[in-house]
Amino acid sequence: MAARLRLETFDLSAAPPAGAAGAPAPAAAAAAAGEVAGEEARLEAFEAGYKAGWEDAVAAAEDDQGRLRADLARNLQALSFTYHEARGHVLQGLAPLLREAVGRVLPVAARGAIGALVAETLRPIAERCAGAPVTVLVSPASRAAVEAALALEPGLPVAIVEEPTLGAGQVYLRFGGGETLVDLDGATAAIAAAVEDYFHPEEEASRRHG
Repeated sequence: MAARLRLETFDLSAAPPAGAAGAPAPAAAAAAAGEVAGEEARLEAFEAGYKAGWEDAVAAAEDDQGRLRADLARNLQALSFTYHEARGHVLQGLAPLLREAVGRVLPVAARGAIGALVAETLRPIAERCAGAPVTVLVSPASRAAVEAALALEPGLPVAIVEEPTLGAGQVYLRFGGGETLVDLDGATAAIAAAVEDYFHPEEEASRRHG
């Protein structure tokens, strides 16, 4: 009977493990190490890309904010100029009206109010003087108005004396050893000076901008 032919098997699963018991083959270990290194490289690349993208986004946001601030500053500057220009035009229109009021209307109103103001000022003085006479020095132009107002106060002991050097809005009240000045002319002049002081720099600024 012929002998059986025995062939060498190449089944790797049946081959004994190389090296120490349970240790992977060198080729498998190298493949695993390569996969780990590749995964780490992918993670590093992802992190580097994420960081670069974040930095680009931050830089773009800062650039946008810078442009917005610059645009806002330009708009505010233009708005401020427009406001001051409009304000200057309004004040230029008001200046003649106020000057007319101070120069003409206010003195007339002061002359009309001088009598009532003198009577109001005189009451407490007469009470303090206990009935002693009070001399009222007035301008000839305002004597009638002062007399008419004092006629409504029959209990006030007064003597009216004309003083040509006084203005129509000025009255001196002399009593005992003192005197009091009712000076509507001075008040009117102070108001006129305040109006001029206010409008003069505004007009200068308007001329410079114009």
